[in-house]
Amino acid sequence: MNSSREVVLIVGAGPVGLVATASLISRGIPVKLLESTADLAQDLRASTFHPPTLDFLDELGIAKKLVDQGLVCENWQFRDRKKGVIATFDVGLLKGETNFPFRLQCEQWKLTNALREFIDNHPDGELITKTTAEAVGQDEDSVWVSAKNEDGILTKFEGRFLIGADGARSVVRKAIGANFEGMTIPEIFLVLSTKFRYEDEISDLANIAYISDPTEWLVLLRTLTLWRVLLPTNPDHSEEFIMAPENVEKRLQSVVLSKEPYEVMHKTAYKVHERVASKYIDKRIFLAGDAAHINNPLGGMGMNGGIHDAVNLAEKLTSVWRGAPLENMGRYERQRRKVAIETVQAQALRNRAILNAENEHQRSAYYKELQDIVADERKHKEYVMRSAMITSLRELEKVE
Repeated sequence: MNSSREVVLIVGAGPVGLVATASLISRGIPVKLLESTADLAQDLRASTFHPPTLDFLDELGIAKKLVDQGLVCENWQFRDRKKGVIATFDVGLLKGETNFPFRLQCEQWKLTNALREFIDNHPDGELITKTTAEAVGQDEDSVWVSAKNEDGILTKFEGRFLIGADGARSVVRKAIGANFEGMTIPEIFLVLSTKFRYEDEISDLANIAYISDPTEWLVLLRTLTLWRVLLPTNPDHSEEFIMAPENVEKRLQSVVLSKEPYEVMHKTAYKVHERVASKYIDKRIFLAGDAAHINNPLGGMGMNGGIHDAVNLAEKLTSVWRGAPLENMGRYERQRRKVAIETVQAQALRNRAILNAENEHQRSAYYKELQDIVADERKHKEYVMRSAMITSLRELEKVE
């Protein structure tokens, strides 16, 4: 084989593509990472890191950097908008199960910057920006990506394997003929970031709070410098209406009244989907992250699940790179697709059901269940193990 093909090609330099790249080059496998944008995303996007994600990133020497730049959260809450705290979950119960027994609130771009530095400083990593994948293909022993640069010039990149980490509209997923089955959630999700100090205005508020209400539920997430407010929004409204400053101000005032206008540092509105690709693998081509599965953000499992994909895939691909049968990669699909359907998607949908319950009896039943769990130490720890994504990772080992 031509030595120029002795690389893994990865399309998409979000957290998943970056982690896959860093994981592979740390094992001595050269990678060319293709990204369509001129620079890597610096907006807020995801902000929650679960304990096993930090364990994985620690192997790359990156976790401590994030912890130093983030907010350590040892508990999180379900609340009722009128009644206050329903149940507080103690992530500290995970001591002994992980090196990071907490959730970390840290903006996604800080991870991106740390991973880029890792890749730029490694001889086997090459990040190629302003390069948009147009088509991909493969033969018996190689893969290729035809990509267009900012001047519209096509270049053909060749390698031994290809990872599609190119997001929900993945070119790679379409190329391998995978369906993207699932549904679209009715609401638009509006995410607003503000310097308003909710901790001073809402009693006993944890840094991560899921707040139930039959009319308008919401989520409050704190970072070192900002609070992020997630609000469900009528999909019949135009983006212009949803994002209009006077309407954003009205929504925030409805959460907590403020004498001064809210200072909004960042705002975004987006449709939310629950979808899983019908397959993650086609011979030498693999899907990971949003290219393989997308879900609502309630529980912070999207980015974390994608990073877990990347680590699992890199471990198995390393074995194949060194001579194991290509067929061994099938276990990656069996393991990670199972998690996407049975853990990530199921938990995110359940979180939404609790927050969104309109029937008073149903809401009361949810609340009692959560309170009973917290009151029982064994159940409490089991719940935190599941919500922290540790249980699903351990159960994967049973999937052959």
